[in-house]
Amino acid sequence: MTALATSPVALRRGGSSPRLLRWLVRLHRPALLAWPAFVLVLGGLLLWVGGPLTDAAVEGWKHYHACESGGCAYDPSAVVRYKNWYAYTTYAVLAAPALVAAWSGATLTSRELEHGTAQLAWTQSVSPARWLAATLALPAVLVTVGSGLLVALHHWAWSAGQAGIDTAKDWFDAGTYAANGPATVALALAGLVLGALFGLLGRNSLVSLVGSLCATAFLWGVMALATPHLWPTVTRLSSLKNNVPAGSGIVVDQGLVTATGRHISGHLCGSTTYQPCETAYAKLDAVGYYSDYHPQSHYWPLQLTATAIVLAVTAALTVATFRVLGRRTGPTPSRRTNLKGAAV
Repeated sequence: MTALATSPVALRRGGSSPRLLRWLVRLHRPALLAWPAFVLVLGGLLLWVGGPLTDAAVEGWKHYHACESGGCAYDPSAVVRYKNWYAYTTYAVLAAPALVAAWSGATLTSRELEHGTAQLAWTQSVSPARWLAATLALPAVLVTVGSGLLVALHHWAWSAGQAGIDTAKDWFDAGTYAANGPATVALALAGLVLGALFGLLGRNSLVSLVGSLCATAFLWGVMALATPHLWPTVTRLSSLKNNVPAGSGIVVDQGLVTATGRHISGHLCGSTTYQPCETAYAKLDAVGYYSDYHPQSHYWPLQLTATAIVLAVTAALTVATFRVLGRRTGPTPSRRTNLKGAAV
């Protein structure tokens, strides 16, 4: 993206918010067009996955079950095609926050500072804070709407395959869980603000790009690790006769229950039909298994809590970005004039 050679007269006329916004749209037009194109292409693929590909895979599984006892042959290509494209589109939805952070870090503020267009705007009756607010406004709307649409389409495509595809991903699959929920939308907004912040701190497009990507990946990783602990778990007990502890969902902890009721995390050997396991359990005085996990009813509490936390972090990052801009630019032109008048 190249900076526009904008005349001081044009900037002065663009002092009003609508004209300033139009100027910024022209400046970042390629990226602002690329994001809707990405959303449209990926949205179309998700409609394809949730529609024709899912229908073909369901038919494939029907043929498979019909052939189980008859010795007939069936074509697994439809099932494999669904599996592959579901994985591709899931990865693409999860990559959206990283793409937003990369663009924001490489161009949104750093490129304008490098090319001097931001400084030019600040000298033409446009305050730095107003410039930054206008710079973030339209991308924030596009990122929210676009990533929200992708998450909704992914959730629909996943739901379409639950009834008739035996190998469809469970709701607690790590990629599916992340791509199906609003926390990914919040992460995309965080990536946008992180890119702007690193653009002001780094003063170099490459440094800002790398910094924003690493920071967004770090935030994503922290939330992935923290999410299972954001809501109280359900504990389920089961007999040692089972091969594994009972309980299907996001597992937080598993282990053994002793005769006194104490929980020992881990130490899962296997079925008591295996003599070494039975001996190990007897030494620990184990009488059963326990499993602390999140059932499917916890999906929305976990997602909404994680989303609220990421949005709070995004708000804090936004405040930090404006403060960094204020320290970098100092008093606005009008304030400098007032200060000079007071000194006289």
